Amino acid sequence: MELQSIKQRFGIIGNSPLLNRAIDVAIQVAPTDLTVLITGESGTGKEVFPKIIHQSGSRKHGHYIAVNCGAIPEGTIDSELFGHEKGSFTGAHEARKGYFEVADGGTIFLDEVAELPLSTQVRLLRVLETGEFLKVGSSKVVKTNVRVVAASNVNLPKSIEDGKFRQDLYYRLNTIPIFVPPLRDRKDDIHLIFRKFTTDFAEKYRMPPLRLTEDAISVLKNFYWPGNIRQLKNVTEQISIIEKDKLLDAPTLRKYLPSGTTSDLPVLYNKKEDSISERELLYKVLFDMKKDMTDLKKIVLDILEKSDDQDDIEQTKALLVKDFGADLIVPEPKESHSVKITSPNEDVQIREGQDIEDFDHSEVIEESLSLQDKEREMIKMALEKHRGKRKNAANELGISERTLYRKIKEYNIK
Repeated sequence: MELQSIKQRFGIIGNSPLLNRAIDVAIQVAPTDLTVLITGESGTGKEVFPKIIHQSGSRKHGHYIAVNCGAIPEGTIDSELFGHEKGSFTGAHEARKGYFEVADGGTIFLDEVAELPLSTQVRLLRVLETGEFLKVGSSKVVKTNVRVVAASNVNLPKSIEDGKFRQDLYYRLNTIPIFVPPLRDRKDDIHLIFRKFTTDFAEKYRMPPLRLTEDAISVLKNFYWPGNIRQLKNVTEQISIIEKDKLLDAPTLRKYLPSGTTSDLPVLYNKKEDSISERELLYKVLFDMKKDMTDLKKIVLDILEKSDDQDDIEQTKALLVKDFGADLIVPEPKESHSVKITSPNEDVQIREGQDIEDFDHSEVIEESLSLQDKEREMIKMALEKHRGKRKNAANELGISERTLYRKIKEYNIK
């Protein structure tokens, strides 16, 4: 009964278990003076919960001050929260009380607390731990008895890792955590909230309220709602004013929903890589494939040179399947068979009974595995490309001109 009365009193709509849990925690903690941290996405209605805590507790007759920490400039935030003395800074023509002094005996709601500068976080931590603070430009300690409720829509543990929020302040604020669920986790509440908004706008603009077809209700529930209740309210107001036909179907509703977030399914994010990186990656894959094929030829030729036994063939077959997949398989021996090994450059045929030495007179061209031969070949290609200009060839190869000169002499390149 108490839960329903709180919902009616503060205009909360919905029966989601997550929402009911958040309200129940707020009711339970209200009679205490414990610090509360409210977390949740932007637009979920976090600002209602500090009011529930204040109005349901012993401080309900004291001041309630809501402070948007992200809306106050960094240079004046300390003065706003803790006050200042006359002449403490340029423009301080008289002394001023801060929110913590004005709200003595009441409650302060610090919205977007993650936006506080680090220096202000130190001052806030002292107030929470000792109930004392110093005005800007004063050395006199001021005592206050204030209940602090904070809220944030950012990941505070991540902000701590990034050095933007103090860990000790986080633990001090997070004495009692309250999580306000996003609208997409309250699917059964979305249509109820929509109907409440349509009724409000119908009275405000003196027009019939909007109604939804079944397919439109399905679209409404399955939309991701990144802006949560705030976004739902804005969309409802737009439709109420613009649409003359107050019975809304799915195609009409979709026109008012941002494209790309029309369902609660996960969105794939494709990041376009730099074209140079893609080219380098492609070159690496091709070179690796060529090297694998060269190694494969060498393995097969070595095994077949040693033995034509069935066991050796089976071992070779298993090795190929393991390392290169089922596309390269050595066939089992028959009366007449051949092993065909393909590479980007040539085809090699080895027939049963044919000696390895016969390849001296065949068209097989065995690639050199020597790094020195490869290096010599690359240097010759670079020099030919740049018509003998060593400086340009060295830049192409990624080495110094002096190193290139030494390599030319070492390999006796003309």
